[in-house]
Amino acid sequence: MRKLELLAPAKDLRTARAAIDSGADAVYMGGPALGARAAATNSLDDIREAVRYAHLFGAKLYLTMNTIVYEHELEEARAIAQAALDLGVDALIVQDLAYTRMGLRGAELHASTQMYNASPEKVGFLGRAGFSRIVLERGLTGEQMREICKATEAEIEVFIHGAICVSGSGRCYMSRSLSHRSGNRGECSQPCRQTYDLADGSGKIIRKGLHLLSVKDLDLSAHIDELIDMGVVSFKIEGRLKDESYVRNITAHYNNLLNQAIKRRGGNNLCRASHGTVRLDFTPSPTKTFTRNGGDYIFAGKRPSLASFDTPKAMGEPVGRVAQIRGREIVLEKSKATLRAGDGICFMAGGTLCGTNINSVEAGRIRPNRIEGITVGTLIYRNFDKAFADSLSQTRTRRTLPLRLQLGGSTQSLWLRGESYDQRPIELSLEGPFDVATKPEVALSSLRASLAKSGGSVFEIEQVDVEFESEVPFVPTGAINSLRRELLDSLRQRLEEATPQRNIASEEVGLPYPQRTIGGDHNVVNSLARKFYSDHGVERIDEGYDLLPDLEGIEVMRTPYCLRREIGHCLLGGSRLKEPLTLIHGENRFRLRFDCKECQMWVVKIQNAKFKIQN
Repeated sequence: MRKLELLAPAKDLRTARAAIDSGADAVYMGGPALGARAAATNSLDDIREAVRYAHLFGAKLYLTMNTIVYEHELEEARAIAQAALDLGVDALIVQDLAYTRMGLRGAELHASTQMYNASPEKVGFLGRAGFSRIVLERGLTGEQMREICKATEAEIEVFIHGAICVSGSGRCYMSRSLSHRSGNRGECSQPCRQTYDLADGSGKIIRKGLHLLSVKDLDLSAHIDELIDMGVVSFKIEGRLKDESYVRNITAHYNNLLNQAIKRRGGNNLCRASHGTVRLDFTPSPTKTFTRNGGDYIFAGKRPSLASFDTPKAMGEPVGRVAQIRGREIVLEKSKATLRAGDGICFMAGGTLCGTNINSVEAGRIRPNRIEGITVGTLIYRNFDKAFADSLSQTRTRRTLPLRLQLGGSTQSLWLRGESYDQRPIELSLEGPFDVATKPEVALSSLRASLAKSGGSVFEIEQVDVEFESEVPFVPTGAINSLRRELLDSLRQRLEEATPQRNIASEEVGLPYPQRTIGGDHNVVNSLARKFYSDHGVERIDEGYDLLPDLEGIEVMRTPYCLRREIGHCLLGGSRLKEPLTLIHGENRFRLRFDCKECQMWVVKIQNAKFKIQN
């Protein structure tokens, strides 16, 4: 059977449990250090507990150690990685190739998207160089993903939902060019979400004060079947800094989609990678929690309307335009959404995103707390649905494991056997002697009723079989309940402590890297990463850009997102917009270059403008 994995993010232990309960087959989270979200670290004690909870359901826990590692940090990185593996972490998600040269025991390595895994050649190499799984670059078309899947036998993991990094992953130095904060160190200042002016070659400002690099979020809900057909194994949700409500909602949404996709195929050769039944007491909806009105980015091909120039914030779901204003009340045009007191709304006013909450709704008349900026025709968005938020905060969503119990023996001793998804029965005994039941049928009924209770555990008793050798013994209710609880506790402990069966890929000695020379964008900042490339035939290895004191003149971003295309001035369409184009934010300047053959845009840091700005 081919196993499909829904991989959810978790910023902490509580969120990890929520993700598993909502249907995740695996969770990825940061450890004490060296993860690409510096604000989402966790102690090894919490990692241990997250591992145990995941393994209870046959799910997995991956540790993100996906920053570059400086020379003086190598020993710390090795110690954390080995400690996590010893705790039962199923795999390490890494960017720095130093981890391949640390001598880690029993390490399954996943190549982070931060390695910029964007070509069949690169992915094919990594799959033969010690990585059991490759996480693809987010800025790929479906056709590019398909070709990459054909090029390797390694597992392929794809982001299906969440924020998009406008740059190629691990190839963005924009934050580092402005300060000490580096995206490759988990400290990105997100300059792509800032406002910029766009100047043409004469210095004329052609776009002013807009979020020109802020792209919308990713949502591949409509492409799950295509990804399955390509051979994708793991379906990844972005969001290690997102709150628990987001994780519950989005995980539950894709849990349903994956189950439906398997059902459409009749379950033939497909199954989920973990076990248990998820019971939701809310209806998931991606528009109800943080989203920048996502789409499929460039999955279906490169095209305009990928960015959100007005705001980088989550606007939520559009609920309608203002048809009337009556004093401090508004009336919307016909809308399918039902607004309620306590909901949060937002709208654009004078080029600025404004927000307020609703005080009351009566007979279609909506009284917001603040009405300033709202005019007839204003499009209103709901960015906080109080009823939905309440349902998430009060959710009793549970994930249960099927369990079959068998009770047998005689009046001298009893045995109770339980078997769950791992098909390894666990058996306990209860010594007698016991009296013979004077009313056998009543005694049998009582025993079955006692054994059918799960006692609030994660187990759901699906079947109870009771059969004795001869006479039916009379067993005190307290004794049989105690035996059942002991068995459930023993079974839970065994599942939690299950030793992971890691998919450890071997490294092919002498395998040549696709390039003989690698530049600073390969992020080599330590001796062990340098040794990896040398071992695979690379002859020239430039120092990683993060080691440079100044990035002036350096290509700080390469992206499939093209600003020319976005504003309707594609060079292939005959645009006469004068080159070169420049992004301006305060004193900072970034020159834009365009590779029409590869359909990519480059962003180069320049220090001093050589022209006079024309406002």
